[in-house]
Amino acid sequence: MNIKISSKPSVINEVHWENGLSYNEYRQLIDSLLKINQTTGSNDSEKQLVYTRLNVQRMNKWDKITKLNQELIQVVEKIDTPQKWLMLTEAWCGDAAQNLPAIQKIADLNDKIEVRYLLRDENLDIMDAYLTDGGRSIPKLIILDDEYNEFANWGPRPAPAQNILKDYKSNDDITYDEFSVNLHTWYAKDKGKTLQSEFTVLLAGLS
Repeated sequence: MNIKISSKPSVINEVHWENGLSYNEYRQLIDSLLKINQTTGSNDSEKQLVYTRLNVQRMNKWDKITKLNQELIQVVEKIDTPQKWLMLTEAWCGDAAQNLPAIQKIADLNDKIEVRYLLRDENLDIMDAYLTDGGRSIPKLIILDDEYNEFANWGPRPAPAQNILKDYKSNDDITYDEFSVNLHTWYAKDKGKTLQSEFTVLLAGLS
């Protein structure tokens, strides 16, 4: 699993947190940028815009159909100390679109959990403290206490999805388009079950 449970100071501070967006604000930002043919980050190419529009459709779908399992619900409802969840993301990121709606639904189960969304490319000081195999992979969730000490982090994707990426990187015969189809087909079939299992383990480990 792409989970690390710890208890240590983080590079994140109150300024970062206050600059973060709520989920609704993040979604509204994406919609407002698309209206002027822009996306988050510095690359507004047609390819990035296509990815972003597709991601809006993905998030809309998961917002509507994601159902959390009872085991996870029970674990989240037992959380009795405040947690700050800081998510690094970008609108064009397919993995973010596949995972963020479910993660927000998990957080919404308990009012002791607050979530803020930060754009990766505007917060490289945080991103570079949470690299995956040396890369700036997103989404990346950092769970903090009220003093901005790190409880745990998760990301950038569930373990089976990460394995699909590793297979692509190690096999020259797999094209990027084939990798993308394989990845998003896995998400469609899994329906968030693996993500929920990973978060059950993660959050139970913090109690």
